[in-house]
Amino acid sequence: MIIAHLSDLHFDGGSRAEERVAAVMAYLGGLEPVDAVVVTGDIADHGAPEEYERAAALLKYPAPVLLCPGNHDVRAAFRTGLLDLPASDGPIDLAREVGGVLFALCDSTIPGRGAGFLADETLAWLDGVLSGGDGPAIVAFHHPPVAVGVPLVDAIRQSGGERLESVLKRHPRVKALLAGHVHTGASTTFAGVPLRIAPGVVSGSLLPGEPGGGRGWADGGPLDYDRPPGLLLHVLHDDGRVTSHHRVVPC
Repeated sequence: MIIAHLSDLHFDGGSRAEERVAAVMAYLGGLEPVDAVVVTGDIADHGAPEEYERAAALLKYPAPVLLCPGNHDVRAAFRTGLLDLPASDGPIDLAREVGGVLFALCDSTIPGRGAGFLADETLAWLDGVLSGGDGPAIVAFHHPPVAVGVPLVDAIRQSGGERLESVLKRHPRVKALLAGHVHTGASTTFAGVPLRIAPGVVSGSLLPGEPGGGRGWADGGPLDYDRPPGLLLHVLHDDGRVTSHHRVVPC
């Protein structure tokens, strides 16, 4: 199975974000179709209905496009604009099976805040859907549950990770965790499971020690708006391994 992984599109009513998303979707359109496209949050920049309208128009693909919200998204408008569901302020937790693989998309947002947290009801939901079979599963959310070396976003990562770890330990069927939020492609592990973080489509983040990234490694790195958009292509192998390939899209 091949999974395209995008994040942090930040539709804001302007042409720049739309052009970058269009370039990424055109790149995907030039490939032999992947099996699923996962977008790990911050679809909109302000959570406005018109931002989701444009996102819905551009995120068209022959395979399933699976979405979860980020801290810039607004739950009610996200539901009505992207999922064709009634407006609600509750967590947006969605499960879908594609090609024998369960995708569990969790809402890690805290309305009105930049940081992330999986609510008790989301963790109970995740435990339940993972208990429904023993085939491979992919869990996605916006906020990484561990620090990744970018202080600016590490300060607003997903907290309460020990609760998520307890769920994952009960379900070895989970082959990978997919996240966004950091605006840079990164790879690490959490609870013994590969954690893959997609680069930002709208911008890239700099490590503090990079040129333009701050005075030293302890400082917060700013966003680089000149960096071209990127995405990850994950290969889920028959033996359960996940190999991730980073692609940059000229724009």
